[in-house]
Amino acid sequence: MTVHTGDTAAGVWTLERERPIIADAEGPATLLVPSERLLLLAVDLPLPSRAQRLEALPFAIEDRIADPLEAVHLAIGETLAPQRYLVAVVRHSVMAEWLTLAEANGLGEAALVPDALALPRPAEGAWNVALRDGRAVVRAGDGTGFAVPAALLPAAWEAAGQPDVTAFADPLPAPISAQPAVPQPLGMTLAVPALDLRQGRYARRGTGSAFVRKLAMVALAALVANGVIAAADTLMLRAIADRTEAETRTLLATAAPDLAQATDLPGSVADRLPRATGDNRFVPTLARVSVALAPLAPTIAVRSMQWSGNQLVIDLDASDAGAADQLRTALTGARVEAKVTPDPAGGIRVTAAGA
Repeated sequence: MTVHTGDTAAGVWTLERERPIIADAEGPATLLVPSERLLLLAVDLPLPSRAQRLEALPFAIEDRIADPLEAVHLAIGETLAPQRYLVAVVRHSVMAEWLTLAEANGLGEAALVPDALALPRPAEGAWNVALRDGRAVVRAGDGTGFAVPAALLPAAWEAAGQPDVTAFADPLPAPISAQPAVPQPLGMTLAVPALDLRQGRYARRGTGSAFVRKLAMVALAALVANGVIAAADTLMLRAIADRTEAETRTLLATAAPDLAQATDLPGSVADRLPRATGDNRFVPTLARVSVALAPLAPTIAVRSMQWSGNQLVIDLDASDAGAADQLRTALTGARVEAKVTPDPAGGIRVTAAGA
């Protein structure tokens, strides 16, 4: 049975033996695809705009996947933590297969969502698991997820350090001890999916389902109602931006005098940044080093940073006498290949190899 609303089938559907089966007649048109056939990653992308994150993404994940980049589709999902995003990696051949199946079943405009993301995200370090028909779907506390045969679930659980588990379907095999839970309707969980594979070349052609259009109408009404407030906020933000630019120019007058007088300050600064090329590892290296040093942020201050010869060089000032050893420990723990060298002036230089 296929329930249609407007231009596409309504409700949430799952794949069983390569055939869509209705799972929840309510909610947005969604086809849940098997998580075994893709990879979900938590990726650090310390860049301000979505366009920049999309450009840097291939370089940030290329050493974490087995397939060549040209063979896979990359999709960015929700923000998992500051500057960290949910990312899906799936072969183009698999996407083509799913899209053909969706079109043939009246789901041509439905969202394509990995079924692990139909589970709510648990607390950090925990798992939510749905076990049905000998297949275990897992949502991890870092926001990612995966699916395995039920027989492999205990080994996966042991390898993950025996996280706390909540079971949303059938009882889990020993030795896993799990708290039972009742899942909320899929239509609620997937009203705003954590990640939709329909991006880039696979983006929707139409305007979406009736459910999504209703949400858009509500959002538009809210925007109109808040128009006056937004206008006032814009004026205030403009004043803040002008003040911040003045402060930045004052700082640059010392660090980079030629930039301080630039007419197009953002453009001039951008011109100084490394360009993303096939062998440029600046973004992933910066991301890994930033995450490793984050716990030490209150005791260190960045004096300068440069990218040279496939190395990230950061000069730091530290308030703790043992900061060099702490930096080495933090970088080693994060598996970042780096050299930590105190200098005679009391600072510390971190030289990290390209990720």
